[in-house]
Amino acid sequence: MQRISSLFCAAALALSGSAMADDFKVVTTIKPLNLIVSELVQGAATSDAILPPGASPHDYALRPSDVKKLNDADLVIWVGPQLETFLTKLMATNPNSFALTKQAGIHFLNYGEKGSDDHSDHAGHGHDDHGDHASHDGHDDHGDHASHDGHDDHGDHADHDGHDDHGDHAGHEGHDDHGDHADHDGHDEHAGHHHHHHSGLDPHFWMGPKQTIEAANVITEALIKHDPLHKTVYLANLSTFTSEVNQAVSELNAEIKPLSNKGYFVFHDGYGYFEHQFGLNNLGHFTVEPDRKPGAKTLIAIRESLKDKQAYCVFSEPQFSPAVVDSVTKGTEVNIGTLDPMATNVQVGKGGYVRFIKELGQSFTKCLK
Repeated sequence: MQRISSLFCAAALALSGSAMADDFKVVTTIKPLNLIVSELVQGAATSDAILPPGASPHDYALRPSDVKKLNDADLVIWVGPQLETFLTKLMATNPNSFALTKQAGIHFLNYGEKGSDDHSDHAGHGHDDHGDHASHDGHDDHGDHASHDGHDDHGDHADHDGHDDHGDHAGHEGHDDHGDHADHDGHDEHAGHHHHHHSGLDPHFWMGPKQTIEAANVITEALIKHDPLHKTVYLANLSTFTSEVNQAVSELNAEIKPLSNKGYFVFHDGYGYFEHQFGLNNLGHFTVEPDRKPGAKTLIAIRESLKDKQAYCVFSEPQFSPAVVDSVTKGTEVNIGTLDPMATNVQVGKGGYVRFIKELGQSFTKCLK
């Protein structure tokens, strides 16, 4: 009898191990994206990011362990070549690659683009109905709508007229040759204004709740296409996620709108989606990309603005040295704050994305009040 019991336990463990090995595995790149995906796959699949918390995609180099993780994944969800240039070649031959900038259904902004003011009032932009859009009985077949096999060719929607050419612009391998582009006197002349810098698609969509909900719908469609057995779980997760984000947007509107006339400078040009959503008054940035030093003319122009008391706050980022911010603000009365676009200290799990945008909102309000 004991032998039969032991055999039964061994068989159960083997089945359990097999089930775990067969779990649908999703791999993402940056932590903010993993915050979103982990909530959408909860109870149905696993999700893991390859970049360590706080790491910037602008200067990341893949490790052999990252390559293995990417190759073993059932689905690789990344923002796109405009952000993770280090993935472009590897993902070109990966059949499970899912680049968000190549999908229809997400309203990406271009750098310097003015968002419409009504964004702040409806983060879901009709995507509550869109919660069903992920399921839309059409969407069972429409699982394809998620990755729309056409969408992969469909690079044109997301790449916005050749933004794939901009793929290199994000990491701008050319920028290394371009050392002086960091200075780029043409850019520096307009240092105080956020509409002067690089052009093309802005990949930092996770800063905007509206676009994040759109991305959540697109991702859910892809999950259902690749893992249809868990369709009900994925749709329930999407519905919960959408409701919680919209609730957070309502709360943030009440806190942030009174500060919309107060100007500030950010370390790098990466907060456009959040600023458009909540109507904030960005006066400019130190650098177009955080791994490139700001030019001398930029720093002089910002310092002049601070002396004229045009700005209430200057924001640095934990991923990069605040020394340049300290030197520019020295001797002024301007507040210094920190914005963390990479959600370094936000715990992954239920409510993670909402915690991230609330912390971002609190960083703005604390510095601008």
